[in-house]
Amino acid sequence: MMWRVARSAAASLRQSRRLSTAIPGPCMVHKRGADILHDPWFNKDTGFPITERDRLGLRGLLPPRVISFEQQYDRFMESYRSLEKNTQGQSYNVVSLAKWRILNRLHDRNETLYYRVLMDNIKDFAPIIYTPTVGLVCQNYSGLFRRPRGMYFSAKDKGEMMSMIYNWPSHQVDMIVLTDGSRILGLGDLGVQGIGIPIGKLDMYVAAAGINPQRILPVMLDVGTNNQKLLEDRLYLGLRQPRLEGEEYLAIVDEFMEAVHARWPKAIVQFEDFQMKWAFETLERYRKRFCMFNDDIQGTAGVALAGLLGTVRAQGRPLTDFADQKIVVVGAGSAGLGVLKMALQAVSRMTGPEADPHFFLLDKDGLITKERKCVDPAAAPFAKSQGEIAELGLSEGSSLLDVVKKVKPHVLLGLSGVGGIFSEEVLKAMRESDSIKPAIFAMSNPTANAECTAIEAFQHGGDKIVFASGSPFDNVDLGNGKIGHVNQANNMYLFPGIGLGSLLAGARIITDGMLQAASECLASYMTDEEIQRGVLYPSIDSIRDITAEVGAAVLRSAVAEEVAEGHGEVGPRDLSHMSKDETIQYVKENMWFPIYSPLVHEK
Repeated sequence: MMWRVARSAAASLRQSRRLSTAIPGPCMVHKRGADILHDPWFNKDTGFPITERDRLGLRGLLPPRVISFEQQYDRFMESYRSLEKNTQGQSYNVVSLAKWRILNRLHDRNETLYYRVLMDNIKDFAPIIYTPTVGLVCQNYSGLFRRPRGMYFSAKDKGEMMSMIYNWPSHQVDMIVLTDGSRILGLGDLGVQGIGIPIGKLDMYVAAAGINPQRILPVMLDVGTNNQKLLEDRLYLGLRQPRLEGEEYLAIVDEFMEAVHARWPKAIVQFEDFQMKWAFETLERYRKRFCMFNDDIQGTAGVALAGLLGTVRAQGRPLTDFADQKIVVVGAGSAGLGVLKMALQAVSRMTGPEADPHFFLLDKDGLITKERKCVDPAAAPFAKSQGEIAELGLSEGSSLLDVVKKVKPHVLLGLSGVGGIFSEEVLKAMRESDSIKPAIFAMSNPTANAECTAIEAFQHGGDKIVFASGSPFDNVDLGNGKIGHVNQANNMYLFPGIGLGSLLAGARIITDGMLQAASECLASYMTDEEIQRGVLYPSIDSIRDITAEVGAAVLRSAVAEEVAEGHGEVGPRDLSHMSKDETIQYVKENMWFPIYSPLVHEK
């Protein structure tokens, strides 16, 4: 009986409160007149009703005709389609940046309409506001800059961050994406121009996870740049000094983390595009103290693991056979090592702590073995002993082609950032794989850095392969009515759900178990029939449904591991008594959706 009362109360709360999401009823504003029109959160352009124009001092500041939200939406889409038509035949870069500009102008002017357009057309617009176009934007950001978005903390702000954090106007922040610009996608050190990554990631949080856009914060931690070209660029907007290193660097990150959690103790921080040495260092430094995760290490690993489990299903084998899969990983950076670490955890759960997986790791110097001098500590657990590889005819530094020919792997996975490294010879060697459906994952971003294209993979690897990539490629026509399906193994399938689930759980920290739950949820999303057709990941059109299920899985794991403290008035006890379906519904009810709310001026 007590639980029925508690459940009823929780249900009533969910109906009435909606946590940090949709704005119910009128929205109180402290602005009037032109100040309203210049605030993209409240601005409705020509959509203000006459009564609201009178109430807010807008009469005469807008054309007299009132345009409905639907009409504004259609008008923007017509402009966008016109742009597409007018830029036909122009270069990819020119067209991509033109599309980004028209979306960015809408974002700067009217956030409600922007996010509605983004949500409804996520398949078309995600490649523009996110990968691959975001890489191009970052490369040109100083020239594209028109108005600030997010916060910038620099090495010059040491000792001031605790007060600076209060310069941000929002009283509550739920989600922060932080970068130091040191390793933007596969493009290297872009310094302060890397701010485009947190902005794009948080747009995906809003579109996919329904995080309230008033409660997001993109952050650039500018500790300098070692990119000489940027230092000499007269338009460069960041610090003109070499990057801080060692304790000086960590002191800056420490100060930021303390400041942000002093003001917003429940905010979730996602680390993004840090160079490898700092990616692992900061993850281990903060993960037990703050609710944070590193998307390059943990998000990429989760998406890759979901795909790897899918390839086992595609072979018609039980998931427990994952422990026997031979996997060659090319790229020993934070993403590649993150994939191997999570895959090792999965194998250990299946076979016990003495698991001996068949993983082979290569970097620019070839196969990594215990014979190599100065192996990175993060890569050391995956270095092969001479005894393990001697019978295969391999040795320290063996080439990728030799490894593929002699190992005959079930999976070839690239996170190298080196475009075209999966050569014709390497792809043809995958035809001799011990798998009936060899898997080729070219996961590096942006598109130019992909290890191979989809066409190359199917042309040289054969029509039986399963293919996945980090950036989008079109499906491949194999002839005879057959289609080679392209799976975009992109972090967008996981990080929004990880963030949303952690937020609604009120998680103290984000555990390995929560990340594994997210990955396994994504892996189980596809039907057996889809898997047999080579489809490992769902359509991005259903990203909000996927995120709701992933978020619910993360939340349930947080409750099971006793790291959930609840969110708002929904406590951990309420969460623990929810069924799986109730948890999914709870998550969906707390996803923000863009609509125009009535505005009321409050003096």
